[in-house]
Amino acid sequence: MKRVIFNQKGGVGKSTITCNLAAISAASGARTLVVDLDPQSNSTQYLLGEGADGVSPTLADFFGEMLSFSIFGSEPSKYVRATPFPNLDIMPSHPELDSLQGKLESRYKIYKLREALDALDGYDAIYLDTPPALNFFTRSALIAGDGCIIPFDCDDFSRRALYALMENVQEIRQDHNPELRVDGIVVNQFQARARLPQKLVKELREEGLPVLSATISPSVKIRESHEEARPLIHLAAGHKVTREFVALHQELVKPRKAARAPKGRTRAAA
Repeated sequence: MKRVIFNQKGGVGKSTITCNLAAISAASGARTLVVDLDPQSNSTQYLLGEGADGVSPTLADFFGEMLSFSIFGSEPSKYVRATPFPNLDIMPSHPELDSLQGKLESRYKIYKLREALDALDGYDAIYLDTPPALNFFTRSALIAGDGCIIPFDCDDFSRRALYALMENVQEIRQDHNPELRVDGIVVNQFQARARLPQKLVKELREEGLPVLSATISPSVKIRESHEEARPLIHLAAGHKVTREFVALHQELVKPRKAARAPKGRTRAAA
């Protein structure tokens, strides 16, 4: 199962959600891989800590090879690195990904990531972290993925962007990957006692959007886990926010009907 964590808006917790779901998957005994496609490399830093400095080769090397004239591609496993956590590997990112994007788009290499991940053996779960933009790397991830998880923070700007985002996923499904589905919208930084978040989530559900039951609360413990480069399941297994991530993982691994963009919504209406 390959799941893409995707939102065109920055600061919604994509890397945090990616790494914590992957760590829980690995801790449960599933051999798990994180694919860090964001040039900011937050997932790489989160899972490798000091080991992220100077790690090589990275996905920048993987995509860079596509621009060479060699007819022989490298084995995808060459770009996989073990993390300090059992059963959890990563294909690390690098800031050079940003400079490669335009060249890769012009060469139409959009299916190469899917081919590489399909060639990897032995992984029970793959989580793909994406940049905060619908660019070459995000499209590559959505074409490679089976499911899409959309982080959502509770404000009206995020809500307005959500409809266009759902339509973008629909477009990728129709044009490139008919197996792609929306696994659900994850409400992040959810303040259960505040009126506005409750109102927004209620309205999204009434519109038929696939908002997941499990939500993630704001917590300083998340920032501590970033600083220590230890996902929450390894840092504070009994903490409230860790239990929320566990509940989210359990909800996602259950069979779920594919979700589609709500009827009657267009980008102009959003």
